[in-house]
Amino acid sequence: MGFLKEFKEFAMRGSVIDLAVGVVIGGAFGKIVTSMVDDIIMPPIGYITGGVDFSNMKYVITEANEAAGTTEVAITYGNFINVIIQFLIIAFCIFLVIKGINSLKRKEEAAPETPAAPTKEEVLLTEIRDILRSKS
Repeated sequence: MGFLKEFKEFAMRGSVIDLAVGVVIGGAFGKIVTSMVDDIIMPPIGYITGGVDFSNMKYVITEANEAAGTTEVAITYGNFINVIIQFLIIAFCIFLVIKGINSLKRKEEAAPETPAAPTKEEVLLTEIRDILRSKS
């Protein structure tokens, strides 16, 4: 029974819940970035490079042979290029988010703090000091 209670406490911590939400949002964001790379960014790059479709680029090691019943063995480096572009887009987006958060923190730190009002003890000590100065 103690194990289940301990697991429940662990699973219900705020950081674990935040992490789970981050993973779900990250998965959805990954799909958006994949679509953006495949459907928006890669077609113009393919057009600029003369109609090259990166996703179909590959280095064939062994051709497929239907008679022998073997399949093609190839290194699909074009897909790797797409994944690198997706990574760069995600990294750039995260950079922008972190930069925005840091600029908000700097603005909060830059706000001038109003000096705290003196405590009752400080006021009394100041009065005592002033009285002693006036008697001297």
